Amino acid sequence: MSKPIRVLIACDTFAPDINGAARFAERLAGGLVRNGNEVSIIAPGTDGWSGTRVEVHDGAMMTVHRLKSHKMPNHKSHRLTSPFGLSRAIKKIILQQKPDALHIQSHLMVGRFAMSATRGMSIRRIATNHTMPENLLKYAFLPKFMHPLAIKILWGDAGRVLRKMDALTTPTRRAADLLEKSAHVTGVLAISCGIDATKFANQTRTQNLEPVALFVGRLDDEKRINILLIAISKLDKFPNLKLRLVGDGGERERLERQASQLGISDRVEFLGHVTDQELSRIYEHCTVFVMPSIAELQSIATMEAMASGRPVIAADAMALPHLVHDGDNGYLFPPDDADALKQRLELVLSADEKELARLSENSLHLIQSHDIATTIRIFEDLYRGTGADVPTTADNRPEYFLPIGRLSASLRKRVEEFRVEALSLRRRAEGASESARGRFSGAADEARERLSEVREEVREQLSEFRSELGDAAKKFRRKRDD
Repeated sequence: MSKPIRVLIACDTFAPDINGAARFAERLAGGLVRNGNEVSIIAPGTDGWSGTRVEVHDGAMMTVHRLKSHKMPNHKSHRLTSPFGLSRAIKKIILQQKPDALHIQSHLMVGRFAMSATRGMSIRRIATNHTMPENLLKYAFLPKFMHPLAIKILWGDAGRVLRKMDALTTPTRRAADLLEKSAHVTGVLAISCGIDATKFANQTRTQNLEPVALFVGRLDDEKRINILLIAISKLDKFPNLKLRLVGDGGERERLERQASQLGISDRVEFLGHVTDQELSRIYEHCTVFVMPSIAELQSIATMEAMASGRPVIAADAMALPHLVHDGDNGYLFPPDDADALKQRLELVLSADEKELARLSENSLHLIQSHDIATTIRIFEDLYRGTGADVPTTADNRPEYFLPIGRLSASLRKRVEEFRVEALSLRRRAEGASESARGRFSGAADEARERLSEVREEVREQLSEFRSELGDAAKKFRRKRDD
């Protein structure tokens, strides 16, 4: 058995933030802890508090160092870590934790300072890139004519930081090619963010009698939810179609106004943030998942929908074609083309049960190549500096890209076995979680009761002390007066 590793993960966004980078870091950390490793997180504070505490993420306990941060005035969900004293604070954490490996999740503020703080130390340095500079400019104060120059500068800056790492990864081969070309780096490894499919397993078949389209993610400009709203407004043949939007972001108010202007407010539900348990049920009861984004380096939400056995419609942009195989587990449409999106939605909404089952089975078939256990094992090898020369996940094998059509009888049987086994594991995990919550609740009640007793004892002792102090003061005054 391999020796446990001490890993420090540095993030510019982490739970409770809801975005792909935060969810990947959370699930990676949880999996590493369950494998017996020691994990610490450096991340911005989200509730005004900063300092070190033990937090539970993805069902695992880990040490989290929260840094002072501030909301960005021009963005609803992004936070800016205060740079003052940041280098000193991160170096202190690193010297205390003595990690075997540092894993940064971006080259921006926290990742950059953490990398700099390890200079000269014998620590393996790994970086995973989840960032496209293009996504940052929407909320910058630069005029549009300066954006091309700004993008070139930002990619150049990314390259200067990332080429200093011992290993550099990104979730898909397409994203790796983009990073190598734009940031002028080499040897980028394509490693899927991975997913624990058991968390989304269910036996609910996809239906379109009461159709529901679903989007999960940040409500920000690059997600192009405005295009989805336009497409929904054009679907006159399906007046009972509901659209559910899970998540929040800087575009929410504008999107609410747009839905009202299009006359579809009664068909669009803005659900905001939801719990993990609620999210799995929301996936389970949707007809089709839609990802119109133009800037996905992978899309964990799309993977979650596939693990739930749902058909997916996505923009033919960036890494989404890596997940959505056109005509197999869903459909691709030209980016920003609302009419094309409407047409793809009609294909799913008018499909018969046999066709819906085919699309769903193919989603379950493809998602098996994105097993998070494999992802975690690859990163453990990278942290140790061992393993294959070019580690990658099964989604980069040639057979993953072959056309599917309708699965063979043997593959359909395997998919059904996968569904049943995953659902069994999900139920066992939920039962264990419920038991753990019960034990925690009982322990918490006992702790609160004991704390109340201690407080009462302290109050009594304090009262006695004050009485004794009063008597001593009286004696002192009498002696002084005498």
